[in-house]
Amino acid sequence: MSLEGDQAPDFTLGNTAGGETTLSESLDSGPSVVLINRGFWCSFCAEQLATFDRVAEDLRFNEGLDVLPVVTSPLPKCAGMRDRFDLSFQLLADPDGEVAAQYSGTEETSHGLTGIAATYVIDEDGVVRYEQVADHPADRTYGNWVRYFVRNDYEDPFA
Repeated sequence: MSLEGDQAPDFTLGNTAGGETTLSESLDSGPSVVLINRGFWCSFCAEQLATFDRVAEDLRFNEGLDVLPVVTSPLPKCAGMRDRFDLSFQLLADPDGEVAAQYSGTEETSHGLTGIAATYVIDEDGVVRYEQVADHPADRTYGNWVRYFVRNDYEDPFA
């Protein structure tokens, strides 16, 4: 089931700054990117997060866009991931996979329950303008592509 063109499911999750992040509140200041990550142990997730870390400040300053990485791991493991990879944004803990299930889905792996890796660009009205669900763990959308997509009025800049 695709979410593209539909209202994004709202959620509130604990974040690695010790507070909570709510999607609808994030959308008050502009669009958001929701990244569903498999877990704190996932090297492909870390690579994708690093690409978003390089453009996050530019996106926040110029587009009002927030990066909201949802990680299907407990909060302490998410904080360790953030610190290990020196990320400038906070990670959101979804240890039971409830948010991941509403977006890309979940699956049982050798690491337990994980989210299926995915990227969602959500406009300021809460509509999913882009959805990419991974066919395999290394299949990802990177930060710089999203920057061009948003600046091209939610159209593929390379089409």
